[in-house]
Amino acid sequence: MTAIQAAALYAGILLAMMALLSLPIGLNRNTKKISLGDGGDADMNRLIRAHGNATEWIPGALIGLFLLASVGVGTLIIHVFGLSLVLARAVHAYAFLSGQTVGPARVLGAAITLLVYLGLAGTLIFKALS
Repeated sequence: MTAIQAAALYAGILLAMMALLSLPIGLNRNTKKISLGDGGDADMNRLIRAHGNATEWIPGALIGLFLLASVGVGTLIIHVFGLSLVLARAVHAYAFLSGQTVGPARVLGAAITLLVYLGLAGTLIFKALS
């Protein structure tokens, strides 16, 4: 597997995750007859934020993965960042979907996501300057 193929693998997994996070929103909208926004419903707000948080963090990381692959970083590095991001976002999504929006799962997911971002940024800067 090449680095670009590894980046594509994680892009596919994370895009599927984002799509799956949208499903409970639609189901909840239908059940509770909420057309726009969260309708003041705490569950709807939580579901929207689970999806919204993923859409805020995943695209930037994917750009970083593909840029690293394009500048010749090895496949192992792509796998380390990609797998870490998948695990982080899965734990974070679990926290929201299970209603544990305050607690260790959300903190762990957010912390690992931030570490991946910082790792991607540092590696990209290093590759750009070397």
